[in-house]
This record gives sequence, C-alpha cells and structure tokens, in this order.
Amino acid sequence: MIAHKKEFTGGFLLFIAFWVVFGIGMSPIYGEGQNILNYMDNLYNTISKKSAYYIPAVKEKTVDYQGKTIDFTMKTGSSEQAERFVKLFTASQAKVTVDGENVRVEGDLGLILDNIISDSESMFANDGTAMRAKYNYNEKQALYDQWHAMKLAIKNLNKQKKFKEAKIFNQVQTKAVEPAYNYYGIQAEDIKSKMVIVVASLVGYVVYTLWFGFSIFFMFEGWGLKIEH
Repeated sequence: MIAHKKEFTGGFLLFIAFWVVFGIGMSPIYGEGQNILNYMDNLYNTISKKSAYYIPAVKEKTVDYQGKTIDFTMKTGSSEQAERFVKLFTASQAKVTVDGENVRVEGDLGLILDNIISDSESMFANDGTAMRAKYNYNEKQALYDQWHAMKLAIKNLNKQKKFKEAKIFNQVQTKAVEPAYNYYGIQAEDIKSKMVIVVASLVGYVVYTLWFGFSIFFMFEGWGLKIEH
C-alpha cells in the first residue's frame, strides 16, 4: 500500500528518468561513436598525459650507472619471446646469449637503460614508427616486451642480491615504460582548454548520483517507510 502517492510518484518519475538518461549516456553518440564513459575516459587521459611525463626525471637517475657492467638471466615463456628479447637487448650493445628459453644479458647497465628510456620517449610521443623500424615488429608488443623483460630482470637481480640495480630497473619500468605504454596514441591536451567540460562533468556526476539517491528516498517515503532513531 502506498501511503503518500505524491512522493512515490515523484520518486518513481525520477527513477525512470535516471535510467532514460543512463541509456542515452551508454549510446555511441559522443565523439567518434563513443558512449559517455569512453568519451570521458579519453578526455581525462588526454589532460592527464602531461602530468605523467616522468621520463626526464628518471633519466637523471640513470647517470650513475653509465659504464657499470651488469649480468642477468631471464627465463622467458617461449623461444619466440626469447628471440624478441634478443632484439631488445642487442640494440643496447649488450652481449645476449640464448639457451632454450633462457636469455642471458651481459652489458653496460647505463646503455641498457638509455635504450629502454629512448624507446619509452618515442612511444610517449606517439612515434611508433621508430620502434617498428628498430625491432621489426609491432611497437606496442615491443614496448610490452621491454616491460616484461625488465620484470624478469628485476627478479633475477634481486636473486643475485643486486638490489640497487634492481631498484633502478624498477624505476625505469614504472616511470618510463608503463606511462609510455598506457598513453601511447593519446594526444596530450591542456586542462585549461577543457576546463568547461571538466567542471561540467564533475558537477554532472554529483548531480546524477544525488538524482538516483533522491528517487529511491522519495519512493520509500511514498511507501510509508521512515528512518527513525
């Protein structure tokens, strides 16, 4: 039994309208055939890209490793992956040997890090052509291989108790390779040029959330349900 028809009707209409707006939002009518979630996700990626550019800072930290010899082994998942790893580390003038699925790298740590950072710089600038020409296969796969190779290298270096070397690998991996991979293909935008839509989206999110809450509140009140101490 509905105790207060006016409140219940108002809440029910708000509830229906909420889902109508939701349906419109999920329709591919924004930007280039995107729904509102994809459109806003892309928007915030474009305005956050500049703030994720850590490459110059992490490059400074690698200076102390120039000329330092390093030796580590990576256990890959397949012979094909091992072949790709050979390409990656040969590019940094390292000596690379393969034993089945195990890849051993001996070389100048500074040069290895410089090569990885250079690849990350190219990809962050959306220059995938340079990576494809350098390694002769898909640029995103190559950068992912860089990330995976570093993960395996860190594991082996920690096992050797070379914690300092493992740490700088981790810093380059998280501050150069990961942002470059995640933001590849995204054009950086200045938040000032998107300020109106950013503010509108934040206000809209709050209003939309309250909209749903009040629709439920009014329907419950219309049913006669009350919250009491």
